[in-house]
Amino acid sequence: MTSPRALSDSERLDWLRLARTSGIGPVTFAQLLARYADAGKALEAVPDLARKAGRSGAFKVTSASDAEAELEATRKKGARLIASCEPDYPPLLRALAPPPPFLSVIGNLSLASRPTLALVGARDASAAGRKIARDLAASTGKAGYVIVSGLALGIDGEVHAASLTTGTIAVLAGGVDQIYPPQHERLYAAIAAEGLIVSESPLGYAAKAQDFPRRNRIITGLASGVVVVEAAARSGSLISARMAGEQGREVMAVPGSPLDARAAGTNELIRNGATLVRNADDVLEVLSSLSLGSVRARTPPPFDWEPAPDVIPASQIAAVRQALTPFPLPIDEIARAAGLAPGRCAAILSELELGGEAQTIAGGLACRTV
Repeated sequence: MTSPRALSDSERLDWLRLARTSGIGPVTFAQLLARYADAGKALEAVPDLARKAGRSGAFKVTSASDAEAELEATRKKGARLIASCEPDYPPLLRALAPPPPFLSVIGNLSLASRPTLALVGARDASAAGRKIARDLAASTGKAGYVIVSGLALGIDGEVHAASLTTGTIAVLAGGVDQIYPPQHERLYAAIAAEGLIVSESPLGYAAKAQDFPRRNRIITGLASGVVVVEAAARSGSLISARMAGEQGREVMAVPGSPLDARAAGTNELIRNGATLVRNADDVLEVLSSLSLGSVRARTPPPFDWEPAPDVIPASQIAAVRQALTPFPLPIDEIARAAGLAPGRCAAILSELELGGEAQTIAGGLACRTV
């Protein structure tokens, strides 16, 4: 990981253009920066790379005027855009492989540098689950932890409301100006005034279903540990728990009755190794034992760009194509299926993404697009 540094205005514009260009996901963004060491040079190279990768038609790079318009609209909204290389970027989130290239934020950014705990759970939460969530948020907040959640109905809303005075961070799947769900308009306003609103999506972007796993990855990436209060057997909170484990975060769960479907997911988490917690004292005991220096995602493989992309053997490219599925798989698994080193596989995937054949997804995943 390189040392944090500030971007000049021209560098910020180039970073934003590269990050917002269709066909460049977070993984390919990181690979292009690693290869060219400069976003401006990467922007010059990507149309030719896309052509060599088989992209039919012209490859459209986000224009400088569009990027400038987003920067201006963000300023007018009272928000900030922070690049992953900059000193103000949340340190735990920077440890992800790769981190979101940009975050849009509204509110008190210093909260993201304090000790943090993610609290998530069911939208259709029980009265008991809601009370437990409020108590956990209030007590851990008073103990000095900032509470991170996703502003959803149910558990998320309860923990945000209970931690407003001690510090709370709401991570959105849409742009930071998109209040979702609309029932939380007043809560959103309170968090914007007293806490922190965070998103990796552009201003004005309305979230789609596929954006919520990315939001969940940021929720857990901002925290040293995650507590799941209630979750059904097929719940988005379980995706958050899996992501937290992959990121090296501590996963905790509140047990529930085996007769309550809303506890099926949390009970399964505990059965599979999550730490059972009953109250705030249990959570604080776990958190006090963590070393923040060890709370980070595993180091990704170095990008293998040699030989040059235009002479990568066709057999290797074909093997990666064959290994891709419509469903996201870890790049390590794709590499094993293709019989390649992970670094070489990641480099080929970036070429295929530019060619419109693959999509790389933050968290070290990739899938086929056609």
